[in-house]
Amino acid sequence: MGLYPEIEPYDQGMLDVGDGNHVYWEVCGNPRGKPTVMLHGGPGTGGNPYFRRYFDPAEYRVVLLDQRGCGRSTPHASAYDTDMSVNTTPHIIADLERLREHLGIGRWLVWGVSWGSVLGLRYAQTHPGAVSELVLTAVGTGANREVALMTRGLGQFYPEAFERFVAELPQGERDGNLAAAYNRLIESPDPEVRARAARAWTDWETAMAPAPPRSIPDFEDPVYRMGFARTVTHYWGNDHFLGEGNEEGVVLRDAPLLKDIPGTIVQGSLDPGNLLGTVWRLHQGWPGSELVLIDEVGHNPGAPGMVDALVAATDRYAARGV
Repeated sequence: MGLYPEIEPYDQGMLDVGDGNHVYWEVCGNPRGKPTVMLHGGPGTGGNPYFRRYFDPAEYRVVLLDQRGCGRSTPHASAYDTDMSVNTTPHIIADLERLREHLGIGRWLVWGVSWGSVLGLRYAQTHPGAVSELVLTAVGTGANREVALMTRGLGQFYPEAFERFVAELPQGERDGNLAAAYNRLIESPDPEVRARAARAWTDWETAMAPAPPRSIPDFEDPVYRMGFARTVTHYWGNDHFLGEGNEEGVVLRDAPLLKDIPGTIVQGSLDPGNLLGTVWRLHQGWPGSELVLIDEVGHNPGAPGMVDALVAATDRYAARGV
């Protein structure tokens, strides 16, 4: 099956969402097609033209955006004077609603990858009338136990890299939430401390990447690296701004709220998040959801089997109309 051909936007702009923030958005495909919005990962990676290709351009009106603080949105999280207190999950959900209204869309299919799946799930739980379907991949729910797995639990599989990761922290900061400890370094007034912490954080992210090759080229860009590390640690160190009770997961707890929204979860069988059983618990708690497991694939929606399953889902939902 594979991806659809590359396409370019027919409309784009910068939406004033308040708090001094402007969010970049673009639309491609069929102006009269079924609306969909694509939510990127990170948080803090920015949108990717590649994502446009998961949808039939003759059937869909495809909306992409760069969430607050990343990509082409302004101000960028890499700038030390950017106010991160107004970059939270509720703020981004409000931005989605502003964008939906700005574009004159009633309901849209929400497609989310990694962090985008957390955001998409919470958006659907809090604004169910705005979501026609969900397609999610490389799924997480933003629970604190997921953060603990990614920052400490996986250390047993990558012991050498983990030792370097923890060694960058002051002795008294090596227990508890490692993301929060790193965020304190990244918010330091000393630019050398900030830069060293951002590099150490992305080195740990790189160590967990599939091999070969074990490298993430974007992390070699110092602006991208700082913006990404600052945003991820800001969210991971603050319960993903999902409120109290997020140890097991607010999103997972509220899965039954999705009962009237059809959805497809496409997950690699080797995704490290599976170690906590998150996707199975989400599927069980979400009536009407479909879980598609792809063998021998990790946290990678671009793998061949993942692509085929994701495109099959969007093709199927296109037939449901708006």
